[in-house]
Amino acid sequence: MNFRQKLSQFMYGRNGIDVLGVFLLVVSVVLMTLSTLFSRISVLSELFLALEWMVLLLCVFRIFSRNTVKRQQENAKYYQHHRKFLLWCRSVRDRWTQRKDYKFFRCPSCHALLRVPRGKGVLELTCRKCGNRFKRRT
Repeated sequence: MNFRQKLSQFMYGRNGIDVLGVFLLVVSVVLMTLSTLFSRISVLSELFLALEWMVLLLCVFRIFSRNTVKRQQENAKYYQHHRKFLLWCRSVRDRWTQRKDYKFFRCPSCHALLRVPRGKGVLELTCRKCGNRFKRRT
């Protein structure tokens, strides 16, 4: 039996690497880099080093875990948070690219985001989500 077959047989029934595992590896490398950058400040260096090892051990634990149902639930929860973060980044990017033509306001009652053309003076805005009316200067 060659090495690949032995490794495959060993990993049978285990979780293996998934998207959350890759994220934890990247976080571990970032913490390792920060530990190296702050090597002159011993407290920060030791803190980053300890965090790096905790994250790395968590990643290894998840890779070799046989409780695949629990690991899949953790991965699904990570996907939900990752998706929300990506949507927020896209929203910030869109607002940044439209900042010259539009002004953005939050509704005081439901906090929905409203987009209004710039240079129209004082407008009475109506929230599409809750129907609240309020005045703002554009």
